[in-house]
Amino acid sequence: MIRTGIGCDAHQLAENRKLVIAGVEIPFEKGSVGHSDGDALSHAIIDAVFGAACLGDLGDYFPSDDNKWKGANSLDLLSESINRVLSEGYTINNIDSVVIIQKPKLKKYILPIRENLAKTIGIPIDRISVKATTVDHLGAIGAGDGWASQAIATLSK
Repeated sequence: MIRTGIGCDAHQLAENRKLVIAGVEIPFEKGSVGHSDGDALSHAIIDAVFGAACLGDLGDYFPSDDNKWKGANSLDLLSESINRVLSEGYTINNIDSVVIIQKPKLKKYILPIRENLAKTIGIPIDRISVKATTVDHLGAIGAGDGWASQAIATLSK
């Protein structure tokens, strides 16, 4: 059986914070605000994978009111999430994702982001797609006040 799940996450951007996307620190004057490291891409992938397996969502396993996860590396959260899904007998077939951010441009960071995700998820890099787009200066993301990610995961059992 093939199963598909979708995930979405968004975070505020603020000064004096780091912008980390799938373990890659992106040089920028603003960074992500979040209980963990605020990695919206990893969080969206977690929700997509959990959704495909009907196992709930990120907040069920890593609630933002639990200090255990304060400042957590989202790749560690992703690894734990993948292990939960695999323990239910699923195989991760592929991930497709998009990062929605006005600035900075992410083109030169896409390959290292994909490499980190492939290693963490345990699938070949050619089954991980990461794209980046802007919103043409519309809304909070366009004003540089936030960023978001969407992901789709396909699993089989």
